[in-house]
Amino acid sequence: MERLMRRMGMKMRELECEKVIFVLPDREIVIENPQVTLLEVQGEKLYQVAGREVERYKEELHTKGLEITEEDVRLVAEQANVNLEEARKALEETGGDLAQAIILLQARKG
Repeated sequence: MERLMRRMGMKMRELECEKVIFVLPDREIVIENPQVTLLEVQGEKLYQVAGREVERYKEELHTKGLEITEEDVRLVAEQANVNLEEARKALEETGGDLAQAIILLQARKG
């Protein structure tokens, strides 16, 4: 099999990885202790990843070195009487400062 792959210009090898992270617009998919295979075909690299996935949604991600929790988002939304998405954006804008996020949202409401 290896000879045939070499004749076709293909190389395959296992990579030792601790974690693979796919960053999507609204969440991250993290594969812990993955099995990663690298297949090189005519200069192109293809990665095959297998393992157990864990999804982390944006409110759990670190934004600018800060962690914005779902609890903080709910508190700001409740205090400023806005939806969760508006509260989350205000927290990101204010670097995670709850009081500033509430003031910002109240000022926007007029």
